[in-house]
Amino acid sequence: MTTDESIETRTAQPAASLPPRAVSLPHGTGIAPFTAVLWDLDGTISDSAAGIIDAMRRTYDTLRMPIPNDATLRSYVGPPIIDTFREQGLDDAIELTHALETYREIYNEEGLLASPQFPGVGDIIRELHAAGMPQSTATSKPEEAATRVLVAYGLASQFDFITGATADESRSEKADVVAEALARLRGQGVDLSNVLMIGDRFYDVEGSGVHGVPATYVTWGYGRLGEEAGAVAVVTTPAELRSVLGLPQ
Repeated sequence: MTTDESIETRTAQPAASLPPRAVSLPHGTGIAPFTAVLWDLDGTISDSAAGIIDAMRRTYDTLRMPIPNDATLRSYVGPPIIDTFREQGLDDAIELTHALETYREIYNEEGLLASPQFPGVGDIIRELHAAGMPQSTATSKPEEAATRVLVAYGLASQFDFITGATADESRSEKADVVAEALARLRGQGVDLSNVLMIGDRFYDVEGSGVHGVPATYVTWGYGRLGEEAGAVAVVTTPAELRSVLGLPQ
């Protein structure tokens, strides 16, 4: 299999959208109107793959480690970076810390703010905010980096909370980030009876599901066929996401 064929296989997405299905979970039905919305960042709001992949490639080179092929590097967009390094055999705490610091220095200098928004998604976030919808990110990106990206997009003020990984990666798994986002919203008195998670990877679907939050899967991100399993809806365009959220077209 060539590299291009591998990329195509890994990034194949559902060919069609799936309308919302009703569920009965502790924090949601999957059907609008919702009481709060959680957003993934990379692959959902931010088209960040190119910057992350380039930074990962340069990090491996700096650490004198074998550089994975493009398809493998692309699969690393979404999950916690620390898990990626562990998969590559960096189990020692000092090695992990050095790898994380190297990656972040490279990425923060060149890749972080070079990533464009996916067209139309920012408009949805703004409309939800204007309608009074409580919103938080639930991203495995460190909070400081996520905040910088959303400030650059002009979207930071549209969120009640920017919730993500901690700087030391002690909170980086999606389920842990979702738990923190829910706790922050709950502390603000937000009704959590019908929350929706929006994301592009199975980490979003599974991580939110741990806490009884249904997820809508978007196909413009970096997942591959099958990662939508368990989502209450699959959308292929922002217009379809608007419909799921009950926003006017």
